[in-house]
Amino acid sequence: MRVLLIGDIVGKPGRRIVEQAVRGLVAQHDLDLVIANAENAAGGTGLTPAIYRELCAAGVDAVTLGDHIYKRVEINCVLESESNIVKPANFPPDAPGREFAIVQSRSGVTVAVISLLGRVFMRPVDCPWAAADRVLAQLPPEVKVIFVDFHAEATSDKQLMGRYLDGRVSAVLGTHTHVPTADEQILPLGTAMQCDVGMTGPYESILGRRIDRVLETTRTFNPTHFEVATGDVRLCGSIVDVDPVTGRATAIERLVVRETEARALVQVVHAPPATSP
Repeated sequence: MRVLLIGDIVGKPGRRIVEQAVRGLVAQHDLDLVIANAENAAGGTGLTPAIYRELCAAGVDAVTLGDHIYKRVEINCVLESESNIVKPANFPPDAPGREFAIVQSRSGVTVAVISLLGRVFMRPVDCPWAAADRVLAQLPPEVKVIFVDFHAEATSDKQLMGRYLDGRVSAVLGTHTHVPTADEQILPLGTAMQCDVGMTGPYESILGRRIDRVLETTRTFNPTHFEVATGDVRLCGSIVDVDPVTGRATAIERLVVRETEARALVQVVHAPPATSP
């Protein structure tokens, strides 16, 4: 089976390319499941119920979040009521949301989705390694395919998590830094690992925000509004091939879709079926 994890969706440009591309990517790459990190989907920070539904309608099957999860308080009702969206599992037990999601892939394989938050250069949170152990112990034994979105700043944190969970989960894929890394690999015991799958949004930017605004504040300390940029929009993520019987990953590849390619994918979805001669 094949699973795509889409990196941090940033604002309307990121949402637009997801809407254009995902269904075509499912068809083109024979994807069984699409997971997306959506913590920056609403104006660059947070997620709203309307945008959550928009992403699901675009073909996203499961949603992960990170440190901006509660920036839009209205998302709490979705976190409590919907089964395909997760909070970081190392948040406090009383924080709104589920520690893991169990979703059905298009091929009928059950997949567990987990989000964890790193601790280096991040807000204070509980131990992500202990949280991973606790959540894995709760999963039904028949669930073999397990994807972990490790939302963390430091690559050392992400490499440690990959090694710690090697052989126990199908993939540990990093988000949060908005910069794709070139270290995708299959670890010795069968876990796919990459420090960061990249951002889905405008790359003519500073991590998705307008360059002039970020530069002004950085140089002068004069506060500006870090508006979402609009140029060079790309969908970035990684596709992992998994043996559904063992849960072990067999391949991982980085994915980059530019705007022109996304528009072509729309045509793939809406093209009329071929007719026999």
